[in-house]
Amino acid sequence: MTQKQPRQVAVALGFDPTGDDVPKVLAAGHGALAEKILAMAFASGIPVRRDADLAAILEALEPESPIPPAAFAAVAEILAHLYRLNGSLGGGDR
Repeated sequence: MTQKQPRQVAVALGFDPTGDDVPKVLAAGHGALAEKILAMAFASGIPVRRDADLAAILEALEPESPIPPAAFAAVAEILAHLYRLNGSLGGGDR
């Protein structure tokens, strides 16, 4: 029996640390759209994280939708990692 490959899913998140809002879904898609989202992230030097469960939750949201409370902990972990990474690289403008 052959196993079906899981479909490629990508979600782009945005967050304004100076605002009061929670992170938002900027774009989400699967297949060719997911490949475009990932290509843009890689080309821009934006770190990418693989998390199929989180992607499945966020993919269902409309663009500009705030992330749901069920995703807060996972997204906070990602943001904390990015802040540490930006600090170690001398960045901070992303």
